[in-house]
Amino acid sequence: LFRSNSFRETELLDYLRSNKVEKLVVVGMMTHMCIDATVRAAVDLGFSCTVIADACATRDLEINGSVVAALDVQHAFLAALAFFYAQVQDIETYLARY
Repeated sequence: LFRSNSFRETELLDYLRSNKVEKLVVVGMMTHMCIDATVRAAVDLGFSCTVIADACATRDLEINGSVVAALDVQHAFLAALAFFYAQVQDIETYLARY
Protein backbone atom coordinates (compact mmCIF):
# COMPACT_ATOMS: atom_id res chain seq x y z
CA LEU A 1 0.00 0.00 0.00
CA PHE A 2 1.33 3.42 -1.00
CA ARG A 3 1.80 6.10 1.66
CA SER A 4 2.81 9.65 0.78
CA ASN A 5 4.12 10.46 4.27
CA SER A 6 7.58 8.88 4.59
CA PHE A 7 7.13 8.56 8.36
CA ARG A 8 3.90 6.59 8.25
CA GLU A 9 4.32 2.87 8.87
CA THR A 10 8.09 3.03 8.35
CA GLU A 11 11.15 2.96 10.60
CA LEU A 12 12.32 6.39 9.42
CA LEU A 13 11.42 8.28 12.60
CA ASP A 14 13.17 5.72 14.82
CA TYR A 15 16.25 5.81 12.59
CA LEU A 16 16.46 9.61 12.58
CA ARG A 17 15.94 9.92 16.32
CA SER A 18 18.40 7.15 17.17
CA ASN A 19 21.00 8.97 15.05
CA LYS A 20 20.12 12.35 16.60
CA VAL A 21 19.17 13.90 13.25
CA GLU A 22 17.40 17.24 13.65
CA LYS A 23 17.57 18.76 10.16
CA LEU A 24 16.26 17.16 6.98
CA VAL A 25 16.93 17.97 3.34
CA VAL A 26 14.02 16.73 1.26
CA VAL A 27 14.02 16.00 -2.48
CA GLY A 28 12.05 13.76 -4.78
CA MET A 29 8.88 13.08 -6.66
CA MET A 30 6.09 14.18 -6.41
CA THR A 31 6.07 17.59 -4.78
CA HIS A 32 2.29 17.66 -4.31
CA MET A 33 2.25 14.24 -2.63
CA CYS A 34 5.33 12.79 -0.93
CA ILE A 35 7.32 15.99 -0.52
CA ASP A 36 4.38 17.93 0.91
CA ALA A 37 3.17 15.17 3.24
CA THR A 38 6.64 14.27 4.47
CA VAL A 39 7.75 17.84 5.17
CA ARG A 40 4.57 18.70 7.05
CA ALA A 41 4.83 15.52 9.13
CA ALA A 42 8.53 16.12 9.79
CA VAL A 43 7.88 19.61 11.12
CA ASP A 44 5.05 18.30 13.30
CA LEU A 45 7.55 15.76 14.68
CA GLY A 46 10.05 18.50 15.51
CA PHE A 47 12.43 18.40 12.56
CA SER A 48 13.73 21.41 10.64
CA CYS A 49 13.34 20.98 6.87
CA THR A 50 14.95 22.31 3.72
CA VAL A 51 13.37 21.46 0.38
CA ILE A 52 15.59 21.63 -2.70
CA ALA A 53 13.15 22.99 -5.26
CA ASP A 54 15.04 21.99 -8.40
CA ALA A 55 15.53 18.46 -7.07
CA CYS A 56 11.76 17.95 -6.77
CA ALA A 57 9.22 17.36 -9.49
CA THR A 58 5.51 16.92 -9.99
CA ARG A 59 3.05 16.48 -12.85
CA ASP A 60 -0.04 18.05 -14.33
CA LEU A 61 -3.14 17.57 -12.20
CA GLU A 62 -6.77 17.59 -13.24
CA ILE A 63 -9.78 18.87 -11.34
CA ASN A 64 -13.33 19.22 -12.63
CA GLY A 65 -12.17 18.82 -16.21
CA SER A 66 -9.49 21.50 -15.94
CA VAL A 67 -5.77 20.78 -16.11
CA VAL A 68 -3.41 22.47 -13.68
CA ALA A 69 0.06 22.62 -15.26
CA ALA A 70 2.88 20.89 -13.41
CA LEU A 71 4.83 24.13 -13.05
CA ASP A 72 1.83 25.77 -11.37
CA VAL A 73 1.39 22.78 -9.07
CA GLN A 74 5.10 22.89 -8.22
CA HIS A 75 5.08 26.61 -7.46
CA ALA A 76 1.90 26.43 -5.36
CA PHE A 77 3.12 23.58 -3.18
CA LEU A 78 6.62 24.98 -2.74
CA ALA A 79 5.16 28.38 -1.84
CA ALA A 80 2.90 26.77 0.75
CA LEU A 81 5.80 24.86 2.29
CA ALA A 82 8.02 27.96 2.28
CA PHE A 83 5.34 29.95 4.10
CA PHE A 84 5.72 27.95 7.32
CA TYR A 85 7.19 24.48 6.99
CA ALA A 86 10.54 24.63 5.25
CA GLN A 87 13.31 26.66 3.75
CA VAL A 88 12.90 26.23 0.00
CA GLN A 89 16.14 26.67 -1.94
CA ASP A 90 17.68 25.69 -5.24
CA ILE A 91 20.58 23.25 -5.21
CA GLU A 92 23.21 25.91 -5.96
CA THR A 93 22.15 28.05 -3.01
CA TYR A 94 22.07 25.06 -0.70
CA LEU A 95 25.48 23.73 -1.76
CA ALA A 96 27.08 27.18 -1.50
CA ARG A 97 26.32 27.09 2.23
CA TYR A 98 28.24 23.85 2.71
